[in-house]
Amino acid sequence: MIYIQLKEKHSEEYLRLNKKYNTISFLRLLSILVFITLAYLYFQGGNFLLLGGGLISLIIFIFLIRFHEQIKRRKDIQEKLIAVNEDEISYLNGESIPFENGHEFINHNHFCSFDLDFFDKKSLFQNLNRTATFLGKEKLANILLKKLSNSDIRTNQKAVKELAEKIEWRQYFLALARLSEDTKEKHNNLVNWADEQENNLPKALIIVSYLLPLLFLVSFALAVFNPDPLFKNIASALFVCNLLVTFSQLKKIKKEISNSDKILKPIIQYALIIENIENQNFTSEKLSSLKKGLTNESGSAYLSVKKLSAIVSNMHSVQNVMGSIFVNGIFLYHIHILNNLYNWKNEHSKNIKQWLEIIAAFEVLNSLANFSFNNPEFVFPEINENHQIKFQGLGHPLIKSVKRVCNDVYFDNQDFIILTGSNMSGKSTFLRTLGVNMVLAGIGAPVCAAAANLHPLNVIVSMRQSDSLSDGESYFFAEVKRLKQIIGKLENEICFVLLDEILKGTNSDDKQTGTIEVIRKIMSKKAIGCIATHDLEVCQLVHDYKDKLYNKCFEVEIINNDLSFDYRLRDGICKNKSATFLMKKMEIF
Repeated sequence: MIYIQLKEKHSEEYLRLNKKYNTISFLRLLSILVFITLAYLYFQGGNFLLLGGGLISLIIFIFLIRFHEQIKRRKDIQEKLIAVNEDEISYLNGESIPFENGHEFINHNHFCSFDLDFFDKKSLFQNLNRTATFLGKEKLANILLKKLSNSDIRTNQKAVKELAEKIEWRQYFLALARLSEDTKEKHNNLVNWADEQENNLPKALIIVSYLLPLLFLVSFALAVFNPDPLFKNIASALFVCNLLVTFSQLKKIKKEISNSDKILKPIIQYALIIENIENQNFTSEKLSSLKKGLTNESGSAYLSVKKLSAIVSNMHSVQNVMGSIFVNGIFLYHIHILNNLYNWKNEHSKNIKQWLEIIAAFEVLNSLANFSFNNPEFVFPEINENHQIKFQGLGHPLIKSVKRVCNDVYFDNQDFIILTGSNMSGKSTFLRTLGVNMVLAGIGAPVCAAAANLHPLNVIVSMRQSDSLSDGESYFFAEVKRLKQIIGKLENEICFVLLDEILKGTNSDDKQTGTIEVIRKIMSKKAIGCIATHDLEVCQLVHDYKDKLYNKCFEVEIINNDLSFDYRLRDGICKNKSATFLMKKMEIF
């Protein structure tokens, strides 16, 4: 398994980096101890050689700090990459599904997501999800809820195929995204910060920010080379003046520091993610277009975000009191940083949402590509526009291959199937198999089939209704409401309809009559799909809709005094029953 190989590779790199990290930690400690020792000896009456050695050791210490941070970042990425591969190994071995399940996206009123288990534990979303940002997760949930246009499906298919082969690039992307530790709150903080308009600093203040430091440097140089105390006094006065100017903008500086505390870490990680995209070559139209969206008249998004990261980091240095007094007294440092931040926001803040959307779009495509890579036997369906749906070897994508039973199924324009079979024979699973694969096809993902050629349609389902105590609704009324919504939807478009044992909340005669009338209504709307029922009388309706309405079934056999299901789709009406046999066997009667 390639994930085991990648885990071993990243584990070796992590150990190497960790060893280097510990070595640098020791050298940092050693260099600062040397500096303290040499500084002490110098102030005890030593010569300038001790001072020079002390300064050199201080410079080495500062260099080691930066190098240490770089090694730590690389080490953290390797740690995330190890975790990424451990998750895939655990997932493919059937030990767990260690990915967010999208519980917050459950919508009982959606036409198919609740019935087909799109969200929550062991859901389609959880199996697909390889996102790590708030917007990526939201975008993946949204793409499942409505099919794309045929042209967008085809471009998605090409993008997913390309990304499926870029496994290490995808994993590196995911590792960077996980390091951001993104949440809805962090995302909103950044977006709100970008939307917040700031007034530029007054032009007079900008002129002063250059003029006063220049005057100070000139007066300081004159004070060094001229014994006249006047120049020293002027330099001192200008130093204090610079501090007062900085203090006049302290409220704005502190406000930006407060804001930057919320966006600094995400900004750094977004910069690395964007760099990862910009450094990769893509051939598919969709990926190339997304990458192109990171470059505009202002230049590279990576360089822009990297610049913002540096500005925000520099802004934090005002919290170092002694250093802040020094750099502001001489250079009005934080006035310049504040001005740089305002200029950046004026030039780039309008692009931040677009950059985040592009990152999220890559996360969605990476998730679909990972799904394709993990299931190489799945196929990308050919797309037609004549309302034909043909699956060969169709199976449920979330059932392990060793347990999965596949069937061939074909729908032409306005074809509808009446599906019969005893309890536990596989009717509901087959309906979900059809629905989930149609949804996957409608977003450009591969489907669980040996071959597929289909016209993508919106999927509408009635399989799982429930009572609503808060709304005072019975099960039956909730089901009738859903059927009304389905008929209403069919007024405007041809959809793929899946119904499972409808009208369970009424008596058998009423149910039979109602089921027949629902099928007649659906046939009048030219819908395509399947209805599962236990009522064999409903099957006689095929005589009224020859070549459009078909009977299919799942059979059960009694072998060695036990029920045997083969889950194979057959033509015709089911003949065998299981309920009476099973209750007798369990000694219920």
